[in-house]
Amino acid sequence: MTTSSKVQIHEIDADIAGQRLDNYLIKTLKGLPKSRIYRIIRKGEVRINSKRCKPEVKLVAGDLVRIPPIQHLPARSTAVGHFNDVESLMVYEDDHLLIINKPAGMAVHGGSGVSVGVIESLRHARPEGNRLELVHRLDRGTSGCLMVSKRRSYLRLLQDALRKPGHIRKHYLAVVHGRWSRKMVQIDQPLLTSSIAGKERVTRVNGQGKYAVTDFSLLEANDEMSIVRASPRTGRTHQIRVHARWARHPLVGDTRYGDQTLDQTSGIEGRLMLHAAELQIPALGDRPAIHAKAPMDEDFLLKVNTSFSTKSYYIQ
Repeated sequence: MTTSSKVQIHEIDADIAGQRLDNYLIKTLKGLPKSRIYRIIRKGEVRINSKRCKPEVKLVAGDLVRIPPIQHLPARSTAVGHFNDVESLMVYEDDHLLIINKPAGMAVHGGSGVSVGVIESLRHARPEGNRLELVHRLDRGTSGCLMVSKRRSYLRLLQDALRKPGHIRKHYLAVVHGRWSRKMVQIDQPLLTSSIAGKERVTRVNGQGKYAVTDFSLLEANDEMSIVRASPRTGRTHQIRVHARWARHPLVGDTRYGDQTLDQTSGIEGRLMLHAAELQIPALGDRPAIHAKAPMDEDFLLKVNTSFSTKSYYIQ
């Protein structure tokens, strides 16, 4: 173990100007894991001109970059399959909660043929890993905001709040087939989830199912597709996907509940077009309210921009 015991101040010259802060630190702090670099930025230990900063900020000639004392620990062995850059996907962190922008295609936890998911990668990367717990789930094909608790007391508060319809607001961006009607602002069809022998669970609208409500808002549409904001008030399995199918507007790229023929003709293939864009968490206990936003990944954004405008679909 080696330690740099002093705070370093680096003055940025013209040759370095224009680089992103994270890239500059990766080159400057050679051998330090990216996870550590993103963590010290997020915690405010790295500062530019005495101000907190974000990883993507571009350096300007004359900037003074503060780098904290760095302790280089021996590299931990990397288990096969761990996602090593999970720290770079953080959109929010405090002493009680992490919110990660989960990539599409990555499972939230291992199992069912998946050896490693988000939670295993976080536990592997962090010294407090044994205390980290998933607050909720996202389907493997869905990207966006995923809550991970750092304190069991706050985990209980969050899970209690999730059981109350609409208490924690989750806002998804979804691309669906067809022109969604502006009049269709809420679907309240009950959902029943069942297991089929040898297959994964399937959810369908059924009068004997559980109470389920999803709010919908049309954001943009053309003759073939629409982009909608879907805000579930309850947390049933595959709720948005099944409610959209019931409305005869299946999600683009949904191999379970969608329309593969329409997918092929849409020009958008290869992923489920569902992104958990925002979380609105009320004040719970002594913890403040939180409004977290997960940017659309490049693949999702590219597919959206192929058919729609580039305006922002996020709640201000």
